[in-house]
Amino acid sequence: MLELADVPEPDPAPGPGQVLVRIAAAGVNFMDIGVRQGMAWTEVPNPKILGVEGAGSVVAVGPGVSLPIGQRVAWVYAPGSYAEKIALPAAALVTIPDGVEDRTAAAIMMQGLTASHFATDFHPVQAGEIALVHAAAGGLGLLLTQIIKMRGGKVIGRVSSADKVAIALEAGADHVIVDAKGDFASQVLEWTGGEGVHVVYDGSGPTTFQGSIDSLRRNGTLCWYGPVLGGPDTLDIMSLPRSIKLGYAVFSDHIHTPELLWKHAARLFDWVLRGDLKVRIGGTYPLADAARAHRDMESRKTTGKLLLMP
Repeated sequence: MLELADVPEPDPAPGPGQVLVRIAAAGVNFMDIGVRQGMAWTEVPNPKILGVEGAGSVVAVGPGVSLPIGQRVAWVYAPGSYAEKIALPAAALVTIPDGVEDRTAAAIMMQGLTASHFATDFHPVQAGEIALVHAAAGGLGLLLTQIIKMRGGKVIGRVSSADKVAIALEAGADHVIVDAKGDFASQVLEWTGGEGVHVVYDGSGPTTFQGSIDSLRRNGTLCWYGPVLGGPDTLDIMSLPRSIKLGYAVFSDHIHTPELLWKHAARLFDWVLRGDLKVRIGGTYPLADAARAHRDMESRKTTGKLLLMP
């Protein structure tokens, strides 16, 4: 059960290397649903504060930290972000440039860094390549589509209902398939002249796994992600067709040092400031309505990023 509760505030005197932040917006992610359902953080006793992503302003700093009071900052992994204040390591923070709103910064950290990892590291999209993006109207799908287009690729987006088509097209998708049952591969092959796509980005769970494989051309890549919806059954690697490549992508491999976090976050903010990357916020909720935000996300009827506003 997810409910609002009063708990003692973090110590107003942060320890060495720590920062106390007043949260302006916290991101809602499928990861949070997995924690709520007992799929992660099982070593942390209940009750526990969910959330890992957000943006806010520095209210106090510990020894060794040079961030000024009032500095706007954002983060991508700090457990306990569904709150009004949070204490976290300074090395986990990035500064938000002028011109980027707190809501935008909170909305872009996890999904933006994830999309960046998928399209620039895991499978660096090349000009002219065709990608299949599942959940193309979701927060991650919209950002991923835009990054692929920036790199000169083409995008086939898959959405679960017709009312999401326009949103995916607005983000730059070249073609959109409406499918809620995992029956899409024939349409992908038709649109690609029977060749298939160079890469599939699939976080939609077991229902789409076989269709994603069937959608790939020779030597294509399946980027599988998102543990909450589960994975496919046991796989015989010798059954993989057409010399395709398959891997499980984890965004933390994109930012495994503070320097990489700062570098890649700065690039995201630069794209936003230039107007190359547009962040769609699909819903904002008071902190007390976190349970409703989870229900809305689980319904698969939302588009863009969902935020909690403490």
